[in-house]
Amino acid sequence: MQLTLATTGALGAFLLSGATTASPVLTDKDMAMQARQSTRTLGFIGCSMAENVAQGYVAVGGQRLWGPYGTSGMVVQSWTNSNSNSWRLFDQQAARYGKPTAVWVQICIFSQQGVTYDEVKRLIANTREHAAAGAEIYITGQPVYEGDNTCFLAGSNGPELTESLAKRAAEDPQLNVKYPGQFVLKRGEVADGCHANAAGQQSLGRQALAYWG
Repeated sequence: MQLTLATTGALGAFLLSGATTASPVLTDKDMAMQARQSTRTLGFIGCSMAENVAQGYVAVGGQRLWGPYGTSGMVVQSWTNSNSNSWRLFDQQAARYGKPTAVWVQICIFSQQGVTYDEVKRLIANTREHAAAGAEIYITGQPVYEGDNTCFLAGSNGPELTESLAKRAAEDPQLNVKYPGQFVLKRGEVADGCHANAAGQQSLGRQALAYWG
């Protein structure tokens, strides 16, 4: 009887110590989720409209997308040359966080310069050069607006043009990019006819959080 009690007591201490607890086995789904939620692994290119999204994303607690890094005014043509100052800024962020395993490409335009589909394809090709090998590429246009608001910088129907090109790229199997959805600014969320105010930034940030976690 004494031997039984001693054995039981030792076993209980052994179990309480956690020595028999097996290491958790992570499934492929678990590991994919962990990677998805890793800090600042999703880079981005775009202009001040992308900065608005990044500002809002950080403000609402998002961890995956980079924060703003000074891309104001950097429309499509700022990114078509893979050696441009815009890409140097991107590379500085990549050095800080590690080359991103995913990148969001925002098609952003000034009305006088516009954008062509060939330029969009160049943005995607350059992104693959600067991101981690095999990086996932997401593409969207600028935010569109509820109501009759017109962004004076992009011109009449400018945001809609960028959206249509993003969808076209996502439908092109040779480009292998994904369209996560549209960014929308509602009435009362716009500061100057184009950019988001503080409420608009948070709205855009929540939309990004819904797309990417």
